Amino acid sequence: MNLVIDVGNTRIKSAIFDKGEIIHSETFSHKNIVENVVESINKFECVNAIISSVSTLNKSQISQIKEKINLIILNASTKIPFKNKYDTPKTLGVDRIALASAAVFQYPNKNVLVIDAGTCITYDFINKEGNYFGGAISPGITMRYKSLNHFTENLPLLNPNFENELIGTSTISSIHIGVIKGVISEIDSFIEQYRKKNRDLTIVLTGGDVNFLNNRLKNGIFANPNFLLEGLNIILTYNL
Repeated sequence: MNLVIDVGNTRIKSAIFDKGEIIHSETFSHKNIVENVVESINKFECVNAIISSVSTLNKSQISQIKEKINLIILNASTKIPFKNKYDTPKTLGVDRIALASAAVFQYPNKNVLVIDAGTCITYDFINKEGNYFGGAISPGITMRYKSLNHFTENLPLLNPNFENELIGTSTISSIHIGVIKGVISEIDSFIEQYRKKNRDLTIVLTGGDVNFLNNRLKNGIFANPNFLLEGLNIILTYNL
């Protein structure tokens, strides 16, 4: 059994893989990482694990986990199944490394655009030769709502809500339209531009907001909320 752990900015997701298939997954807070990881190791008799972290794990947490399992900490030096053509490869986020790995493995010999809609929205392009070139990073949905509230005196902090109108007739509806339609328009525009330059483009949508966005985007995509976890398992297996 393989254990994969994705330490995000707001939460931690873990999954147990058996022969490439997820048999168990869970989400928990940063403060409970050691307890939850050790519980999974014991319950499923895991032998190998990988951690991808865009947040901060202290040395004590890493040491406690390493005592229980063969652990790979994903970083710029980890062996990966694609060619990294990023101009600054050491700065490439581990989450994006995992997504690119999943794209190359699951869609071989294809041009792939991976869109991860989470705290940030990331766009990552891998061509059919398995070359990763980069993409883009923009604020995610929740970040956009929070920024409107934080950087103004009078705009309220709202939870995401889709308004099927073009003109907001109140401050609340105007915020919803600006944020959500702005995100949707941005994603659709990126997809259109990538399609113009790359024939037979495969598009994968993943991340925490995948279910919210999936049915609202006009472009045909493959929605997979576990794409990053699957990428981590691919990297783990690739390094064993």
